[in-house]
Amino acid sequence: MNNLSRRGFLVSSLSAGAAALTSVTSADDAPAEPIIDIHQHTNYRDRSSAQLIAHQRAMGVTQTILLPAGTSVKRPSTGDGIHNGLGGVGAGGNETVLTMSRQYPKEFFFGANEVTDLSEARTEIAKYLDLGAIIIGEQKFGLDCDSEASQVLYALAAEYRVPILIHFQHGTYNLGFERFSKMLEKYPKTNFIGHAQTWWANIDKNHTDQKVLYPKGKVTAGGLTDRYLADYPNMFADMSAGSGLNALTRDEDHAREFLDRHQAKILFGSDCDDRVGAGPACQGSQTIAAIRKLAPNKAVERKIFYENAKKLFRMIG
Repeated sequence: MNNLSRRGFLVSSLSAGAAALTSVTSADDAPAEPIIDIHQHTNYRDRSSAQLIAHQRAMGVTQTILLPAGTSVKRPSTGDGIHNGLGGVGAGGNETVLTMSRQYPKEFFFGANEVTDLSEARTEIAKYLDLGAIIIGEQKFGLDCDSEASQVLYALAAEYRVPILIHFQHGTYNLGFERFSKMLEKYPKTNFIGHAQTWWANIDKNHTDQKVLYPKGKVTAGGLTDRYLADYPNMFADMSAGSGLNALTRDEDHAREFLDRHQAKILFGSDCDDRVGAGPACQGSQTIAAIRKLAPNKAVERKIFYENAKKLFRMIG
């Protein structure tokens, strides 16, 4: 299939997805305040599909984007196989997220992914974008974030007009965070979503020891993450995982200002592997509670939980 027909197919697929999303948000039994979760996984530490569905509904999530793993291979970019399944958590691949989204089209959407430096990465990802994937990622592999292989996928994201989600973790995944501004400048038509430890540690201007992945204490505004969000219209933030929750809770005064300052750029994601979906056992529900507590007003809260994702992913036409 040539590039033009791929894009045409994608537009058609997204329109179908938009219809599904519109129907669920307008249904009589739809929650008054829908929530889009941009970051979940199938088979997460052996969690079943039924458990995932129950988990998302317990959190109050109405639409979920499933991010697949790449092919299981032994090569340096996967830590010789140790990091297969997205860091070794057993996340399912492209077919699993496609299947689940087809089974539950009103609740689940899917992404496309592959190990960045595999020769077939572009072709494999394009295959699932043609089938209606609405994001590339989660890119979580041991390469420089400005590697040639990474840039192939950045260009692909722009071609298909879908975001790409990147797991930044010093010393392990997508290295060279301090250079990422060059990618934002080189690919202005690509929407990037930052995620994980190094992304969230660098909200602090005084964060100098990059080996510290979950810093505590007061935050001084103006860190790299703060600047990337402020300076580049194509940079967005995924609030998921323990790293995102830590960024909210370590300094609540800063968090209130941060959520206000970047209210149009922040997206709710959970990325939690529990089976509960509520209370202290569920990091995702804790993140929801923290955003509700710290968002400066209701309008900002709704942007983070729903409106920003709806706009970025073109879920509604």
